[in-house]
Amino acid sequence: MTRYSGKPSRGFDLIGDVHGCTNTLIRLLEQMGYKKINGVYQHARRQAIFVGDIIDRGPRIREALHLVRDMVDHGSARVVMGNHEYNALGYCTRTRPGSKQKWLRDRNPRHDRLIRETLDQFAHHPQEWNEFLDWFYTLPLFIEEEHFRVVHACWDAQLIREFKKTQGGACIDEDFLHASAALDSFAGQVMDTLLRGTDLMLPEGMTITGRDGYVRRFFRTKFWADNPQTYADVVFQPDPLPEAIAQRPLSDAEKAQLLTYPATELPVFVGHYWMSGEPAPIAPNVACLDYSAVKYGKLVAYRMDDERELSRDKFVSVEVERPGLIESPQMEDSLKR
Repeated sequence: MTRYSGKPSRGFDLIGDVHGCTNTLIRLLEQMGYKKINGVYQHARRQAIFVGDIIDRGPRIREALHLVRDMVDHGSARVVMGNHEYNALGYCTRTRPGSKQKWLRDRNPRHDRLIRETLDQFAHHPQEWNEFLDWFYTLPLFIEEEHFRVVHACWDAQLIREFKKTQGGACIDEDFLHASAALDSFAGQVMDTLLRGTDLMLPEGMTITGRDGYVRRFFRTKFWADNPQTYADVVFQPDPLPEAIAQRPLSDAEKAQLLTYPATELPVFVGHYWMSGEPAPIAPNVACLDYSAVKYGKLVAYRMDDERELSRDKFVSVEVERPGLIESPQMEDSLKR
């Protein structure tokens, strides 16, 4: 059985948000030369690295978790924590005595909807689900290799340095999970920034309504913007800003809130942001691999070796077929949404 040797010469395949699209994931792995050996997908010379969000929304969440965990257990893959794995831990963890809430993550209609598919698919496998919740604690928040970095939503170097000092590694524990429920705490800042990204508040009284129907008073921002001057220079989310807001100049205080990720830094891979179109780098050293697979988009990977500048021709993708276009059983993910 092939195991990761740790040799720098080994290639890596960074894979975007799966969200339970197991059949599409299998097609992508096989397209990249991974073979199922003794029940585990593996490659003789490469290792897969998932950018998080294996769970929620999709048709085969349980199967996706088993496939990915088996790969991790056998050394043919690694995976960083996504905000959906973090959300699941909070949703299923009781608060400690003295709290006014029963669960770390509020059980409100929006949160119920986000995790519904996952809980439904594990309804007859409660022990398995508890085991996967325990496994989520083993998922690092970030990976830093010699030639690249991986985090689900945002690479904040200062927060990561402080996290490594306090936690002694890249993983959270239950104490950190509880602490992160306070969004203004250090733990809350780490989880919100690394797993959800950075944002700016909209001007007083303004809101935007996303395609999901959720009304927001903030918008997601780039963590790599170079000398931005307006809101349009930093917005990074599927829902565009109204033109009047997009052209609004950034104040000095707003500029001070923004992160930077210079072109001299190692390439970094993220997911999370629901991209569309043809996969390509979003900066010479930044790539988002989430191309909305669970919304009939693409499941995307980047085949990383030791380059310092990312290349469009190293992206690999598989289309998620819509109903009526299915040609084989392995293209049926979209039927069971």
